[in-house]
Amino acid sequence: MATRQISDVQSTDFEHALRALHAARLRPEVRLTEVPAPTRLAPHAVAMTADIVDPSDDEDIATGRFVLLHDPDEPEPWGSAWRVVTFSRAELEAEVAGDPMLGAVGWSWLTDALEAHDITPVNLAGTVTHVVSESFADLEAREPDVEMEIRASWSPTDSSVGHHLEAWVDMLGTVGGLPPLPSGVVALPGRRR
Repeated sequence: MATRQISDVQSTDFEHALRALHAARLRPEVRLTEVPAPTRLAPHAVAMTADIVDPSDDEDIATGRFVLLHDPDEPEPWGSAWRVVTFSRAELEAEVAGDPMLGAVGWSWLTDALEAHDITPVNLAGTVTHVVSESFADLEAREPDVEMEIRASWSPTDSSVGHHLEAWVDMLGTVGGLPPLPSGVVALPGRRR
């Protein structure tokens, strides 16, 4: 009987987390879609993809994946029963191709977004990868293609995780080149497909 009650509490915690994610207030340029979650990383998981759409031409300017894992046994590396795992990708302007600080700037976009949402992440970890593709010979007139990928994970301390999704989507918008919302302005709920 006691095991059932603990299980019910854990299930209720995850249901609360799902409600918090669905209640997140996102920019109108965001298309958020729930997708199959990984099944081997934790007893409970939910995954979403997000595309930031350029309002002028409906083209994707950034894309990513947000996964929330819940393991009531609190795996030691997590430091919590919760873990957020994210991936973000966007093409950048060719002018930044040679910037030696590009990786640090990409990481600061994430940490700034977390801070703006009053999130102090537990066990924050990640990488920033930037790839520059240069063209030669008959293609040398092309500008370099620059792509940035930010992979990050951190541990929320409880099931109130909606603001974690909001922070990550804000960072994804920054990577995609959207201007920040003015201070005090709250995004209206956008289309969710």
